[in-house]
Amino acid sequence: MRFDADRREAWMGLDELQQQAMRVHDLYDRLNRHERGRVWTREEFMLGFAGDVGDLAKLVMAEEGARDMPGGRAALEHELADCLWSVLILAQRYGVDLETAYRRTMAELETSISARLPGDENPS
Repeated sequence: MRFDADRREAWMGLDELQQQAMRVHDLYDRLNRHERGRVWTREEFMLGFAGDVGDLAKLVMAEEGARDMPGGRAALEHELADCLWSVLILAQRYGVDLETAYRRTMAELETSISARLPGDENPS
C-alpha cells in the first residue's frame, strides 16, 4: 500500500489503533460496571459485534440504493469504524497478534488465488 507523506503521518499504526480501542473498551467496562454492575463477557461482546455487522449490512444496502436508512454516508463510516474497533478488541481479548495473522492470511490467499489463475491473467 502506498500513501503520500501527509496521509502516512495522519494514519495511525495498528498498535496505536489497538491501544485506542482498548482505552475505549476500558471506558465501556467502567460504564457497564457503574450502570449494570458487570462488564460484557467475550461472548456478549461477539454478539454485539454480530449486531454491528448486521447494521453495517443495512447501511451498505442503503449506499447501493437497495433500502432506505437514516444517517447516510456518515452512518456507514461510523459503522465501519465500529466494526474495526470490535475486531481489534476481539483480537486483544483472544490473544491474537492481528498484524501477524493478517499478513499470514493475506499471503496464503495471494498464493492460493494466484495458483488458480492462468499465467497470462496475473496482474503483477
